[in-house]
Amino acid sequence: MTFDIRGFRNALGCFPTGIAVMTASSDEASHIGITVNSFTSVSLAPPLVLWCIDRRSRRYPAFANATGFTVSILASNHQAVSSRLAGAGEHNLDGIALFPTELGPPALADALAIFECTRESVQDAGDHAILIGRVLRFAQHDGAGAPLVYFQGKYGALARS
Repeated sequence: MTFDIRGFRNALGCFPTGIAVMTASSDEASHIGITVNSFTSVSLAPPLVLWCIDRRSRRYPAFANATGFTVSILASNHQAVSSRLAGAGEHNLDGIALFPTELGPPALADALAIFECTRESVQDAGDHAILIGRVLRFAQHDGAGAPLVYFQGKYGALARS
C-alpha cells in the first residue's frame, strides 16, 4: 500500500493556521525571513515556542545556526509579505517595514505580536527540523488588524470581535 502524500497534505490543509514570519541574521550585515504556519507555544514556564522548517530549504542553515530568531505574527494586510517570504526565491527583508529588536533580527513594524527568542534547541523530525526558542521579550499590538490565516491552500482573515 502506498501513502498518498498529496492527499495527506490536502487533509492537513483542513486545519486553519495563523501565519508568522521568522527573522534571523544571515550574517553580521543582513537579515533573512521565512513565512511559516507551524508556529506554536510549547511552555509557559519556561516560556518556549516552536516552529518547523524544511531541512532542504536554502534558509535552513541560517536559522538552525542562528543564536536566536524573531517571530512576527501577521495581520491580514501582510499577505504580500507572507507570499514573498514563503517562496524559494527572495528571502531578504528589503522594502518591508521593520523595526529593530534588542535581540538583533528585526520584527515586522505592524505585526499583531512579536516574540524575541534565543535558540533553545533544534530537533530533526523527518524532512523538517523543529526549532525551539526561549522567549526573552514579547509585545502585542492591539488594533493592528485581523490575523492572517491559511486554510486549504488559501489566505483568509478572521474577524476581530
